[in-house]
Amino acid sequence: MASQQQDTGSTGAYLIRGASILGGPAEDLLIRDGVIAARGQDLDTGDATVIEAAGLVALPGMVDIHTHLREPGREDAETVETGTRAAALGGYTAVHAMANSTPVADTAGVVEQVLTLGRTAGWVDVRPVGAVTVGLAGEQLAELGAMADSRARVRVFSDDGICVSDPVLMRRALEYVKAFDGVVAQHAQEPRLTAGAQMNEGVVSAVLGLTGWPAVAEESIIARDVLLAQHVGSRLHVCHVSTAGSVEIVRWAKSRGINVTAEVTPHHLWLTDELVRSYDPVYKVNPPLRTDEDVQALRAALADGTIDVVGTDHAPHPSEHKECEWAQAAMGMTGLETALSVVQHTMIETGLMTWADFARVTSTTPAAIGRLEDQGRPLETGEPANVILVDPAARWTVDPSKMATMGRNSPFAGRELPGKVVATFFKGHPTVLNGELNTPYRWLPDSAEVPNTAVRP
Repeated sequence: MASQQQDTGSTGAYLIRGASILGGPAEDLLIRDGVIAARGQDLDTGDATVIEAAGLVALPGMVDIHTHLREPGREDAETVETGTRAAALGGYTAVHAMANSTPVADTAGVVEQVLTLGRTAGWVDVRPVGAVTVGLAGEQLAELGAMADSRARVRVFSDDGICVSDPVLMRRALEYVKAFDGVVAQHAQEPRLTAGAQMNEGVVSAVLGLTGWPAVAEESIIARDVLLAQHVGSRLHVCHVSTAGSVEIVRWAKSRGINVTAEVTPHHLWLTDELVRSYDPVYKVNPPLRTDEDVQALRAALADGTIDVVGTDHAPHPSEHKECEWAQAAMGMTGLETALSVVQHTMIETGLMTWADFARVTSTTPAAIGRLEDQGRPLETGEPANVILVDPAARWTVDPSKMATMGRNSPFAGRELPGKVVATFFKGHPTVLNGELNTPYRWLPDSAEVPNTAVRP
């Protein structure tokens, strides 16, 4: 991709020339004042900065339903600034920041702090996820209504990292969020079945002598919660589905008309528990890497719509928490800068999905789940200009030391991956150009979320 002008934003107008829209025929996109002003063939350049995009695919900006930004409190692992830089480079224009910060995002004050940190950074739209229970302790509901009514307008609530294992508390949460069209995102893990678990329960765990994490620990919680959601008539979202059995439960629930959505991570679409034979803690994650049978079931479920979205579960850790013996290592993997490439490898290059399908599972549907009105929109005239350009023919080798995230715990380190984000437009402003960070989008200090209230760079 090459620009015909050096000015990167003084006019607020950009002409993307000859991009393949959602993998279809090549067209031009004119971006002006934060929206797509025109789409078609041979558009007039006018005063716009021209971006030559022949051979590139234009997609709506990706939306991550599941990101750990660690701030406030764990700035040794990640900050909102570094995490959202990674997100922009990975093709994201919005991320949902999980609640397990320090302090926990269980009050209006903390979620508003996260919102402010995101706007100060300006790389993507940061939408805080509110905790379901106070302090993630699973004992009493957090201030769900206050967080929903706050300036952050929280609509997704999760104790991710910890299961809301009490069925009465889970029922009350599902009932409560109905009032403001919220959703409870459950980390499905029955704690009594996973006490001391180190990896997937199966042949490999038996050979290695590591305490196993049975599939039923995930599946039993999902089965319980879809029935609770049906009983209450509320929205349930299942985080990081990892087993073939979980897929079948979600498929059954959807066939019954239960309002449930589900996500899969990029690493669960590719990696298996066979990698744990190396005892490399980079492969230690929650839920654990499963078998190849599970991987194939997850891919098929994402392709047929049983699983709705791809969520990264981006979980950066300080090096000392991963570069240690297996039993002591933290669980989690980074994912924001590799997600697009992994999904291209596992789903598009295998023929299971198209780029239009990719847009559905990484942008349109996660935006709908999170109730983000200006994200995941079609690339049509008048729509918000959250757009990415991808070079599907690019090949690159993952080097965690060169990533924007502070986390070095990528399970894809050293692997060659396909596809690379060339440009990211957030609210019409290029946060990424030529594959490199450009400049952030700048908000007015207390502006509303609509694009035209923000200061353009």
